[in-house]
Amino acid sequence: MSKLGLSMVLLTGLVLMYDIYGLGLRPVSAKEETALSFQSGWASWYGVEQQGMLTATGEKFDRHKLTAASRKLPFNARVRVTNRENGRAVVVRINDRGPYVKNRVLDLSEAAANALDMKKMGVTPVKIEVLELPPPPAAPGSTLP
Repeated sequence: MSKLGLSMVLLTGLVLMYDIYGLGLRPVSAKEETALSFQSGWASWYGVEQQGMLTATGEKFDRHKLTAASRKLPFNARVRVTNRENGRAVVVRINDRGPYVKNRVLDLSEAAANALDMKKMGVTPVKIEVLELPPPPAAPGSTLP
């Protein structure tokens, strides 16, 4: 294979790797940005039954930490969750996947549910604001400065 042919194969592989890992550059529409930064819906909570079990990130669930499960938000994103019924708010880190119940957007840790004063109700309407997204993953084989 010629040097040019080999270079094209390597370049094509690199482009595919960027695409697979979501590192390719693409414009983000205003609709996507709004959908990511603000959401509302119903939140539930979980605690004692899951204490010490592994979350989707591989860390042990701790009901005393301010964490949450989301089906769509990236792991380690920090979001402000506001109880729409009483105005109380808390900042949580996304470290799990869920909830697996229809019409719910978040499963909150027991500590977060306490902060929002929603434990007795079990579920409550919430507003979610993304405060911080995790950095994108490094490209395979790259080194950080």
